[in-house]
Amino acid sequence: MIRVTVVRALVLTVALAAVALATVAVPVRCLAQDGQTQGKRPESEKPLPAKATKELPPALLALLQEKRMPKHSPILLRVFKEEAELEVWKQDAGGRFQLLKTFPICRWSGDLGPKFHEGDRQAPEGFYTVTPALMNPHSNYHLAINTGFPNSFDKANGRAGSLLMIHGDCASAGCFAMTDEQIGEIYALARDALVGRPWFQVQAYPFRLTPANLARHRNSPNLPFWTMLKIGNDHFETTQREPRVDVCDRRYVFDAKPLPNASSPPVFDPVGKCPPFAVDPTVARAALEKQRADAAEVARLVGRLAADGVPAAPIYTGLDGGMNERFRARYFGWVIPLSKVMPYASHLPKLPPIPWVDNDGSLASKWFGTAF
Repeated sequence: MIRVTVVRALVLTVALAAVALATVAVPVRCLAQDGQTQGKRPESEKPLPAKATKELPPALLALLQEKRMPKHSPILLRVFKEEAELEVWKQDAGGRFQLLKTFPICRWSGDLGPKFHEGDRQAPEGFYTVTPALMNPHSNYHLAINTGFPNSFDKANGRAGSLLMIHGDCASAGCFAMTDEQIGEIYALARDALVGRPWFQVQAYPFRLTPANLARHRNSPNLPFWTMLKIGNDHFETTQREPRVDVCDRRYVFDAKPLPNASSPPVFDPVGKCPPFAVDPTVARAALEKQRADAAEVARLVGRLAADGVPAAPIYTGLDGGMNERFRARYFGWVIPLSKVMPYASHLPKLPPIPWVDNDGSLASKWFGTAF
């Protein structure tokens, strides 16, 4: 079994090398330089290191079997900054995604909110697609998976940055850093999944988009953006199928399909007007029911917090990222003031709360209808 897996991994390596030779080679790094200097042998020509072909641990292989998840079935990664957790979901034999394993994140940098420009130390938030070309077995940070930032949404909104990774070494400047042991498992799961399908989805969130968290962060200027991400999150959580992601009018669109009797599928221009499209009613109905229930709960919690005099979460934490509590004792002092790495951070503006615009008197309008 192991020998067959290694052979398949080597076949994938050949495909990776072919893609790299057919495109402009970009060194995969996250913190400044990643050991790439002129005159070195191109990464695509290096022998594949043992850490990139290592078989999954026996316990994880047993878990796959227990959960009826084929070894080469698709995976999906979900990242939550505030909780500092990375979830690996995998498609089971029935075709639906199930949670396989949750990894505590050793380090992420920046503050809650999306990445805007190169050098802001922000880890990305949004929906990303990872292809074989974005897998780096030669990273100086043990192993690395490029998230694919910036995607078409980021580019349409003028957001820039490069080489934002999920990698090892527990050190980050815009990345999600794991321990070497963790990234070894995550990389192997991704490698094996790419044998079955040449891409997988990464969903990066500021926190779990629960009513309680949205109520706590009710004054954040990022709330409209997070509300938009919640639509895709709800599509996934209610169906256990990865949402199809498109971008038009500088916003995300999820699970779009042609209108009935349409002669051709809709064409999405990230900066252009959205074309007419429909959403699978079985997906839309379940997601909408969840959104309405969550909106009602958010409103209830906001009212209770206000009555109890509980302030909203600060718009800016003033800290440079975070790490899961499991690592805080081991890496004491690694969460540092943002002003030390971004001199202007201590002077970030204190933005006022976002006004509620209620066009139809509904809770959904207050929390979800005005996001765009």
